[in-house]
Formats: sequence, C-alpha cells, structure tokens
Amino acid sequence: MGTTKNAQKQTKAELDQKLMLSRPSRQILEDLAIACAKSPSQDNTFQYAFCLSKSSERSELRYAMTILDGLVKEGYQHQLDCMVGSACALYLLGEYDKSRMRAENILRSHPESRPAREIHLASIESSDQQEKRKMKEAAIGSVTVAAAVGVAAGIASILLAKR
Repeated sequence: MGTTKNAQKQTKAELDQKLMLSRPSRQILEDLAIACAKSPSQDNTFQYAFCLSKSSERSELRYAMTILDGLVKEGYQHQLDCMVGSACALYLLGEYDKSRMRAENILRSHPESRPAREIHLASIESSDQQEKRKMKEAAIGSVTVAAAVGVAAGIASILLAKR
C-alpha cells in the first residue's frame, strides 16, 4: 500500500508540473482560434480544444470539454486524445472524481495509455488530499467551537460565583 501511495504522490507531482509547463499562452490560443475560424475542420477544432484543455481559465476548461466531447460524439478519429483532454480539463477544474472516472473509462479500452494512467493516479491522490483537508478543517472548526463553548461556560461560572 505504501508503494502505491508513493507512486500516486510522485505521479501527481509530475503531472502538476507537466500541466503547469504546458499552459498555453494567449497568443497560441488566439492563433488556434483564428485558424479554426478561417479553416473549420475537425483537426483544427481538436488542436484548439486540446490546447484549451490545459488552460488556467475555468471557463476555457469547460469550453474545451464541450468541444472535445462533441468531437467524440461526431466520431473524430483521435477519440482517445479527446477523452484524455477532457479528463485533463476535469483534473485542472478540481473535479477529481469525474477526472478519475474518465481516466478509468479510457484505461478499460486502452490499458497502455500513459496519460490516462497519470491522470488516474493523480486524481486519486488529489481527491485523497482534498478529503484530508476537509477533515482537518472540520476538526479545527469543532475544536474552535468547543473552545468557545468552554470559554463561555467559564465566564458564566465566574459570573454566577460572584452572585
């Protein structure tokens, strides 16, 4: 189990680094959008959407998913890449359970897909970290409430003792 956890952590760190380095610039996105508008084709649309799937803007990530999922429904020849792009966008949006499910769907039909394996492991690790953060915040909140109640009870007992 420890080996798997370490692999997940390492894979998450590596994927996060890759995604940070592969963020598209505004210029690249504009150039691809123009190319897509001038010469509409599934290939141009895919290039634009796949690039958007690595964006730092939430609206662009959602738009990329819409386009990539549409290309899959249309029977685009590079469906695996479209599904990886959508899983990547979900990961960047912080929707780790959905990202993991997409990666698992890819791995069922393409077990050799390295990008899907990376997204899968990183999504599991990110989800675990998110859950731990929530539990820690809940524990801190509970302790704070308990301390406040204790202080209020202490003050009340002091006031009652003075009477």
